[in-house]
Amino acid sequence: MERQRFHTTGGRDRNVAEEARPGEDEFRVDIERIRFSPFFSRLASVTQVIPQAGSGTVIHNRLTHSLKVSAVARSIAITLNNADDGTRETVSRLGGCDPVVVQAAAAAHDLGHPPFGHLGEKELDRVSRQVLRLEDGFEGNAQTFRILTALDSCEATARGLNLTRAIRAAVLKYPWERGEWTGDRASSAARMPRGVGDDVSEGAMKFSAYATEVEEMADVLSAFPAIGKYQQTLECAVMDVADDIAYAVHDLDDFYRSNVLQYTAVSAELGRWLRDHRELAALDSAELDRRRPGHALEAIRRHIGEKDPWIASEEAFRESVERVNRDLVEGLLGVPYDGGLEADRAVTGFTRRWIDRLQASIVVDPDPHIRSGHVRLSQEAWHDVVVLKFVHSRFVLERSDLAVYQRGQTRIIASLVEGFHEWLLDPDEATRIPRRLVDSVEAATQEYSDLYARNPAALGEEGAAGIVRRGRARAVVDYIASFTDAQAMSVNALITGASEEPWEAGRGL
Repeated sequence: MERQRFHTTGGRDRNVAEEARPGEDEFRVDIERIRFSPFFSRLASVTQVIPQAGSGTVIHNRLTHSLKVSAVARSIAITLNNADDGTRETVSRLGGCDPVVVQAAAAAHDLGHPPFGHLGEKELDRVSRQVLRLEDGFEGNAQTFRILTALDSCEATARGLNLTRAIRAAVLKYPWERGEWTGDRASSAARMPRGVGDDVSEGAMKFSAYATEVEEMADVLSAFPAIGKYQQTLECAVMDVADDIAYAVHDLDDFYRSNVLQYTAVSAELGRWLRDHRELAALDSAELDRRRPGHALEAIRRHIGEKDPWIASEEAFRESVERVNRDLVEGLLGVPYDGGLEADRAVTGFTRRWIDRLQASIVVDPDPHIRSGHVRLSQEAWHDVVVLKFVHSRFVLERSDLAVYQRGQTRIIASLVEGFHEWLLDPDEATRIPRRLVDSVEAATQEYSDLYARNPAALGEEGAAGIVRRGRARAVVDYIASFTDAQAMSVNALITGASEEPWEAGRGL
């Protein structure tokens, strides 16, 4: 592999120049900075999909998920660098695919997730916009970029890890800001990048930079002149595909081992659709009843046909349902998990087969569709992931027992935001506010002040008058987003007066 061909246009540059370490590659330095970060360690106590409490060691957390994404991403990168001459030439022309860069991006990609997984992310966004009046709210990917570039620190700078441009660019899964898409109703979801969402009245659903980091996002992307607007760098695309693969396969491993995923329900859904798919396809959308077997799967088939007509295929979808039904339902789920060696071998074999299959189905696309990327799954494998994710969503995330637990978690996020924000507004309590939060307010306020000095229009009509308010609000969001699940629960008990252990629960604030 000729790594020196890659990143010749500034991908190895840092914001602050550092003396090179003899015999050590810049990207290797970066990945170790990420792995040694307290934000990375924190992921061991943040929910991936379902809570670990009561499930022993069988459930992934954000840290174990990130490590597996890193392994899958590295394998894909190595495959691309050992591919045929045409593929390697395309990879090089697009900026390169260094295995260490994709490993680093994979390790970092979930740093911005707040407590309680995607549910916490959604609620923190709602409260930050509606209560704190932060226009760009909260988004896990944007928070990841903010951690790497502003919130974490290293020996070279107190603000950010001073990573190379290539690695900072490789975490930009959604390379735009929220407001960039506000009010763009002329385009359907099928003509906008994946992640923008169906309702753009308040901007993009997913994005990779807040207003304070937009300029840095533009700077790191400038090191990749061959990458078009709204497209991920090739290394980011590898990380994104690896994330999809790990999410689709390893999480099913979790649900089987914890006996959350049951044969009867999954078999009824997939079996009924395979038997009656022609009749189901003839129904009006209003006639689909998700409570009836086969109907929810038919709704997914229609959904991908509307949003991703560039790759969706009825035949490929049916073949994927058949594959998943044969290997997951009748193969793995057909024998209940009992914790024995034979059961462990069965689930390990299933995971390995599917990871190998999907890793071997990578396509390098020099001119991708706007909803795709320069690295993507083949049509067949893309449908496999759709069906695997459907099983995951339909039979785990939609469970009512999980929904009850999640509603309680939602209240915790809202309570924390409101509690800490009110505390900051109380002049009599100024000397008792946690030092880390005070420092965060000062730093965030300075960021908005600097942004206003460079570009007054960035803060809208409120202008300078909103600098202090925004700095305070962003600091509260940064603070709460850095909690683990357990810390969020214990601190909420403190701030609402419900805790009987103030000294123990309050440590680390």
